[in-house]
Amino acid sequence: MSLEYANIAGYRFVTLSDRDDLRAPFQEECKRLNLLGTILLSYEGINFFLSGKQESIDIFLEFLDHDERLAGIKIKFSYSEKPAFRKMYVRLKKEIISMGCEEIKPEFETGTSISPTEFKHWLDEGKEVTILDTRNDYEIRVGTFSNAIDFDIPTFREFPKAVEECSLDKEKPIVMFCTGGIRCEKASQLMINQGFLDVRQLEGGILGYFEEVGGDYWDGDCFVFDRRVAVDSNLQETEAVVCYACREPLSLDEQDESDYILGMSCPYCSN
Repeated sequence: MSLEYANIAGYRFVTLSDRDDLRAPFQEECKRLNLLGTILLSYEGINFFLSGKQESIDIFLEFLDHDERLAGIKIKFSYSEKPAFRKMYVRLKKEIISMGCEEIKPEFETGTSISPTEFKHWLDEGKEVTILDTRNDYEIRVGTFSNAIDFDIPTFREFPKAVEECSLDKEKPIVMFCTGGIRCEKASQLMINQGFLDVRQLEGGILGYFEEVGGDYWDGDCFVFDRRVAVDSNLQETEAVVCYACREPLSLDEQDESDYILGMSCPYCSN
């Protein structure tokens, strides 16, 4: 199998007062390079997921570096046999990750980052810590860290209310994680504002953890927001699919259930 397509994800919270003027240049560059995926532009920053040939990806990253506000963004790479996306979009958004709290500004304040290596060391030594999955419920079903807790939320916009209503120990260290780290940038500041004393966010998210230390303490796969549906701890595409009807991710076992009819229904359609 030839993994000839590079898939990248990156983000940065930084003031982009010229947000609207950036759209056309990004569209033109991605079209010229035959890239597919999504770029979100907001006054609060940029968030992007792109797929293409390695040479095109390298040129796009050079294009980013020409703007000092976007230079040196940390990029997460994976590789696949086919492009991870089917179309190319450059969208103007109010937020690059939607939480609905205007007072939260990760450009100026976030929780303390913890590297995957240090986090694994904490797990190895059995350190007393709350491990919080900030993702949506359908993502968590695909896989999560052992002993992680979550708020059972369908969208990230529900996170602020869940924090207000939770009974977590505010004096106990807490390590938060999401797919690539962007949600934790906002979630960590929110929890600091709510009185949590020691808030850490996993640097690079789940994908960064896989890349740096592998799959230790991880159960299952990691849901990704592209045509691959999920990747394993080696960052390779799995056999998970998405139901055409309700868009829920389905494992191989769930695809074997009688309620799963290709292109029509799955075990979650009736829930």
